[in-house]
Amino acid sequence: MGNIRPTYIKRVAIELVKLYPEKFTDDYQHNKKMVSELTDVVSIMMRNRIAGYVTRYRQHYEA
Repeated sequence: MGNIRPTYIKRVAIELVKLYPEKFTDDYQHNKKMVSELTDVVSIMMRNRIAGYVTRYRQHYEA
């Protein structure tokens, strides 16, 4: 069983990966930096959750 994430986190993360596929990798720290640069998310917790989902998405669904 995996973690349940709100739909808006998934939606933003998948949209970012589709718009900027070359900017995201399987590295969480790199993805945190990219989410900060590419979005206007002010909450650190929200940024981290989006970056975490991007990382999992790249590892599992794009492999």
